[in-house]
Amino acid sequence: MIGATIVRMSLPFIHLVSHLVLTAILFCKFGFFPCAAQTPVRVVHVFVALADNQHQGIIPVPARLGDGELASANLYWGAAFGVKTYFRASNAWEHVSCGRGPKASILERCIFRYRKDSVYMVADAYEGSQIREAVSDFLSAAAGLKPETLKLQSPAGAVSLGIGGGSDLVAYVGHDAFMDFQVPHVSERKDAKPRSAIVLACASKAFFAPYLRNTGAIPLLWTTGLMAPEAYTLKAALDGWIAREDGQAIRLRAAQAYDNYQHCGLRAAQRLFTTGW
Repeated sequence: MIGATIVRMSLPFIHLVSHLVLTAILFCKFGFFPCAAQTPVRVVHVFVALADNQHQGIIPVPARLGDGELASANLYWGAAFGVKTYFRASNAWEHVSCGRGPKASILERCIFRYRKDSVYMVADAYEGSQIREAVSDFLSAAAGLKPETLKLQSPAGAVSLGIGGGSDLVAYVGHDAFMDFQVPHVSERKDAKPRSAIVLACASKAFFAPYLRNTGAIPLLWTTGLMAPEAYTLKAALDGWIAREDGQAIRLRAAQAYDNYQHCGLRAAQRLFTTGW
């Protein structure tokens, strides 16, 4: 009898608490006040210079793979181990969208979301003849210059992504442009945000170091010799970065992935990749 009385007396209180909780959820969802439990979104911006037999000093590849104006079949984008194709086939990443890039030099932009964490990747495919612009945009982003906001609609609502100079990690994939020509140095660093950089190109540490040092970005992964800048290495490095591993752990992941596909031996792959200055 006493227990029943307590329950009846508590019902109004229970209804009040339920009403307050429901109201808080609705207010949070529709933006009347911020949701404290929301996980911050991290963004990777990848700059891909399409392989180009005609305009780059690469070892010639089959015509379709080396057509810098044909993103759909390009070695570094639409081929089996190109960024677009490889990440679309990955179970770890969800393909969000692909479409024309925001300017003429970017033939296609693809957006991916990591399924197990609040991480997005924006990848831009630059026309092969515009490799200078791809490298310049990469270095500017590494320095925090030209930040942009990209707005997406997701099942959970609107998402704002900081890209370019507003991203958390920037990556360059393609031919080492500095083997062919020079690009103006970035003369300033816009912010003090700790931003990391990945450079998947032949001997990228030797050629990119003077330029990257000016940006203030932290070299998370780059190379010491000739390599194939294909997407399995990028994915392995991103797996480690998403897990917040240190540079040496990420270097090992990259080496293991590279050896798995290139069959060059793990020791050789570990010598190929390096991290930090």
